[in-house]
This record gives sequence, structure tokens and C-alpha cells, in this order.
Amino acid sequence: MAQAAQKTSTDYILSVNNIEVVYSEVILVLRGLSLNVERGKITALLGANGAGKSTTLKAISGLLNTEDGEVSRGSINFEGQNIAGTSPDKVVRKGVFQVMEGRGIVQDMTLLENLKLGAFTRKNFNMNEEIEKVFHFFPRLKERSITGGAAGYLSGGEQQMLAIGRALMAKPKLILMDEPSMGLSPLLVKEVFGIIKRMNEELGISILLVEQNANMALNAADFGYIMENGKIVLDGTAEELKNNEDVKEFYLGGGGDERKSFKDIKSFKRRKRWL
Repeated sequence: MAQAAQKTSTDYILSVNNIEVVYSEVILVLRGLSLNVERGKITALLGANGAGKSTTLKAISGLLNTEDGEVSRGSINFEGQNIAGTSPDKVVRKGVFQVMEGRGIVQDMTLLENLKLGAFTRKNFNMNEEIEKVFHFFPRLKERSITGGAAGYLSGGEQQMLAIGRALMAKPKLILMDEPSMGLSPLLVKEVFGIIKRMNEELGISILLVEQNANMALNAADFGYIMENGKIVLDGTAEELKNNEDVKEFYLGGGGDERKSFKDIKSFKRRKRWL
């Protein structure tokens, strides 16, 4: 496709190459999936529930190891090194941090304690300065930090901000975000995505974004992929995907309900990135 023709391997901070993921040694979830994340850009990964989006993120971050899953084939190259099968703590030390679906904050710890937890892999830095950098993007967290209460009492939007702020504390080169809009009001979704875009622009952090809200994801992203049944079936720039009639019908609120799967559509060119 166009991206592969115009870019070289050095342009990508992450390259996932024909990976297969198996759970419990028998359940095949990803079937030869390949994608790239361009350095300093936002890449969206879209698809229906069960397509394998979260599994893709866990394969990259090493969290499959905690769920009896493994990358049984292919490679995951981060800055030129294959990190497939690497433990989560080592992946974080290399510069990859995943913001989990459902936020994953420690409910009984305070806001500040949660932020400090995000920096557990770092050494020789000024903790207060790093926290102030987080508050630059999330002034609401600074206000709430004064009370010192447990993070579990924060609103859903504030907990999502805290989860992203905790990721920033690790000083990552690549952030994997899994459904950042989940459970948030439309106004908060807009605010959170605005902050994600600012982080990318001001800090140059690469972002791989899994999101059900396709409109928001494509408005924030530079490039996008669409998954179905463990495979990439379509990709393109965010603008190309927003203007694609089939994407409009399935993900952007257009069309009727008669089409149920991309496999029934003849008008798009299916990707063959798997072996």
C-alpha cells in the first residue's frame, strides 16, 4: 500500500510483522497481523468487538504472558529490536507503556501515588518536576491532588486522565491506548482526545490507539488500520479512511444495517499482510 511504498523501516518506531497469537496453546486470535506505527505520529486501530485489537496491544506490551497467551509466529520490532515475548517490565524500560482498557489505576492509592507508580522503571530524575509536567496537560488532576483522597473516588474522566498521566511518568517513546473514551460523556471524550493530540504534538510521543469511537480516533490519528477476525483488512491515512464509503457505513454512522461483515464487500481492496 501507499504507506509501505513511501516509508522506510527507520520511519517506524514499531513494526508488527505477520504475528500469530495463541491463547492456552489452542485458541488462535491473531492470524498473521502486520502494522506499522510511524515515529511521532498517532496510529488508530479500529474494528468490532472481538476483532483482536486489545490482544494486539497486549502482544506488543508483553501482557500476553500474564494471560496464558503467546506470540507463536512473526516479530514485533520496536526501534529495530524484536520484543515479542519480552516481559512487561522490560518492555516499559525500553520505552513502551500501555494504558489499559478500564484505566487500571490502583483504587486505594492516592492520585499522586498512582503517578509515582508510573515512574517505577526510571532512575535519577526529579519526581516533582515530572509530576508538574503531567499537570501541564491535566490541570484538573492538580486540583484533585490537593485533597489527597483515594483515586477510586475520582470521576471516570479523571481516572482516565490519571491513567494517561501515569503513562507519561514513565517517559515513554510509544504509548498504547486501549479504549480511552470508554464510559465517558461526549464532552469528556472530546477533552481527553484533545489532550492526547496535544501530548503527541508537544512531546513527540508516538501513539497506537485502539478505540470504538471511530470518528474521534480518525480525527486525532494520522494513519489507521481496520481489523476483522484477527487480520488487517484495510488501511490508509486517516483522511482516506474517513472518506471510504464502507468505513463510513460500518464505523462512522452511515448506511443501513444490511451489511454485517467486511468479507461481504467487494468494493475495497483487502490487505494480504498475513502468510
